[in-house]
Amino acid sequence: MLNDLVNQFQQQSTKTINSLKEDLKSIRTGRANPALIENLVVETYQGQSKLRLFELATISTDGASSLVVAPFDPSTIIDIEKAILKSPLGISPQTQGGRIIVRLPSLSTEQREKLAKLLGQKVEEKKVTVRNNRDEVRKKIRLSFEAKELTEDDKYRLEKEVDNLTQKLMEEIENVKESKEKEIAEV
Repeated sequence: MLNDLVNQFQQQSTKTINSLKEDLKSIRTGRANPALIENLVVETYQGQSKLRLFELATISTDGASSLVVAPFDPSTIIDIEKAILKSPLGISPQTQGGRIIVRLPSLSTEQREKLAKLLGQKVEEKKVTVRNNRDEVRKKIRLSFEAKELTEDDKYRLEKEVDNLTQKLMEEIENVKESKEKEIAEV
């Protein structure tokens, strides 16, 4: 039962890290990446439906600084263009025939610093989530000990296991952060 707590903590934390990785895909770096725009919400078909861009078109890279959006339905081109323009990415699309070209300007030093700060905030949020999950598990372990459901040795063993796991998770989060910082710093 208590090992289930540790496993549950590990699963929650793994989800948190995966969530962080997904969040970080939307942070623009110097390179074009379809993940940058694939989750943009597009209001289409006269406002009747809201779909993510990847549900409406194929997105591919065209060189290091361009993305090509090829809509499945040509009637959605204008809606897709509007969604890209409204996005916080500060990019402007160009329509060429039945596809949209999105050119990504190179990042200025100031933009890179802002992105690094945003990265730091997202990473810290996830670290807090992991710490909160750890504290919940430790609380449950302590309550089980106080209810005489486990021995003192078991309590210390489980706490140590949770702490070691937390340390590994924090290292993994730091590695993800460092990797993204390198991407942002690339010119």
